[in-house]
Amino acid sequence: MSTRGATSTPDLTNTRGTVSTRNRRVIAGLCAIAAILFAGTGYVTWTITRSGRPAAASGLAPAPAGPGTLVFLDRGRTLAQVPVKDPAAEPVRRPLSCLRTYTAGDTTVCLRPVAVPAGFEAAVLRDGREIAEPIRIDGTPSRARVSPSGRLVAWTVFRTGDSYAPGAFATTTGIYDTKTQRLYGSLEDFPVTVDGKPYQKADMNFWGVTFAGDDQTFYATMSSAGHIWLLRGELTTRRLTAVRTDVECPSLSPDGLRIAYKKRLGQRWRLHVLELGSGRETPLAERAEVDDQAAWLDDTSVAYARPDADGRPALFTVPADGTGSPRLLRREATSPAVIR
Repeated sequence: MSTRGATSTPDLTNTRGTVSTRNRRVIAGLCAIAAILFAGTGYVTWTITRSGRPAAASGLAPAPAGPGTLVFLDRGRTLAQVPVKDPAAEPVRRPLSCLRTYTAGDTTVCLRPVAVPAGFEAAVLRDGREIAEPIRIDGTPSRARVSPSGRLVAWTVFRTGDSYAPGAFATTTGIYDTKTQRLYGSLEDFPVTVDGKPYQKADMNFWGVTFAGDDQTFYATMSSAGHIWLLRGELTTRRLTAVRTDVECPSLSPDGLRIAYKKRLGQRWRLHVLELGSGRETPLAERAEVDDQAAWLDDTSVAYARPDADGRPALFTVPADGTGSPRLLRREATSPAVIR
């Protein structure tokens, strides 16, 4: 797949983030979103790819449907959509192939491979058309998120290896503002505070962004020194503050009051929901291991991908209050998102 770009050069002031991280620790059994962990020194640079064709003129897919639409990757990694109330319906397939995707508002981020030079990029589409230069991402796509308004996009990629199994691997996470065309580099660039004190260690790793509705606040996970924290981030100040331990792959609810996440219990992850105000956490009725960043279907339920009884990828949903039982949404599907 060729890259796409614009004839005019965008303002790249403060849009390139470079990370140099030295890691000497092996973290076993983290989710696919563990970040920057490798021996030696590596450099991560987000870049904007250009060609001679205006990005805004390249219509790769029809505009997504309105509120109440479930968007996902269908078999063959094709972007598709069905009504949330009828998830088994024949999908409307859009001519866009992605390894990971997410849609919110009228914005879709598609993490996809490129052929020359070989690698991957994040394409940002609004109303079915690319609105920015594709962003070269240095690693294999793992997670993608868009803020509720559609303004901010985030991605996580594997930096070394692509196995979820225990062992050494690394990923990194970036954020892009579609309004200002600003790349915020990697979360490794943001100062971190833990227990009221600045925190800086060589083995700090970040993953799993989820955005609040103000286009400034976000949450992510950090691991370091054998601990895992939920971080609250602020784009204006570029700061990250630890607010909770043992929260992985967070997903903020539509009302902004709760976070669905994975929690490791022994050798397995189980879905939980955290009430941000009270700190109360609730294990959900899904007892199978879920290695995914859940997405909220509405204020009362979450969706996620896991293997079905035949070992094939499928989407399931479960109530967010710990009651009920898992329900199959759609077979051979991943990367769920709901347009509101």
